[in-house]
Amino acid sequence: MKITLRQLQVFVAIATQGHASRAADTIGMTQSAASMALADLERQLGSQLFNRAGRQLLGQAVEVLDRVAAIEAAARGDTIGFDLHLGYSVTIGNHLIPHIIARLKQRFPKAQLRLSRLNTEHVFEQVEHYKIDLGFVEGPGDSRMVRRIPWKTDQLVIFCAPDHPLAQLTITPEHLSAAEWIMREPGSGTREVMAHALHTSDITPNIAFELEQPEAIRRCVRAGLGIGCLSELELEEAFRAGTLIPLATPFLDMKRNLDVIIHRNKALTGGVSALLEAADIRLPPSV
Repeated sequence: MKITLRQLQVFVAIATQGHASRAADTIGMTQSAASMALADLERQLGSQLFNRAGRQLLGQAVEVLDRVAAIEAAARGDTIGFDLHLGYSVTIGNHLIPHIIARLKQRFPKAQLRLSRLNTEHVFEQVEHYKIDLGFVEGPGDSRMVRRIPWKTDQLVIFCAPDHPLAQLTITPEHLSAAEWIMREPGSGTREVMAHALHTSDITPNIAFELEQPEAIRRCVRAGLGIGCLSELELEEAFRAGTLIPLATPFLDMKRNLDVIIHRNKALTGGVSALLEAADIRLPPSV
């Protein structure tokens, strides 16, 4: 059996891109050449690669290609040529990712970075299917194929406009049940943490709007359309300016973890290690 790296590259590209022509473009081949390489690989393996059994080989193929890239980088004596695709949820992307990228590019100016801002649910999906190398998430999520690495903690805050009827009150669960809410969309880390906290206190929110962007939520709350809940990272400037005010809710636990996620079969290449170092992430011994 003589499996080539090019055949594995074609297999991984088609599996992650979902279409032969797009896959061929990403690896600099014609569609016919890519299809031929895949057919040759399937003949050598004696198996279709896009059935359930074949999909289980994807992780091994990705790991082989990652390790070959690491060998090439080591042979050059550097890691300047690494190429990483990062996915991150909205709050992390707005406030934390730019500093990490700046540190990474300062040390490795030739590094290639591709960036995708998604909600937490979609970051998990992209990591699980090898579409991104690393994910930064801000809420619950679970997959047996994904490893979570602790990073930071964050605090969600319920807030309103200064002239909202709740602004001058001592807030109770009943107030929150009666209020109209401007919420993040289902699948976001913020929404999941907040929904769990409200459910634990038997609070059923009256949802007026669901929006994907924190800025849109802040504007709607400032306009008096309801109350909101976002990370304190998203609210610091508005609180300092007095355009929004926090509502004290000591009966709710809305702390959350910010984590990095990586596929369990993903090799810790020089590029991945450099990114983790730029984010001040220390890997536990089991990783």
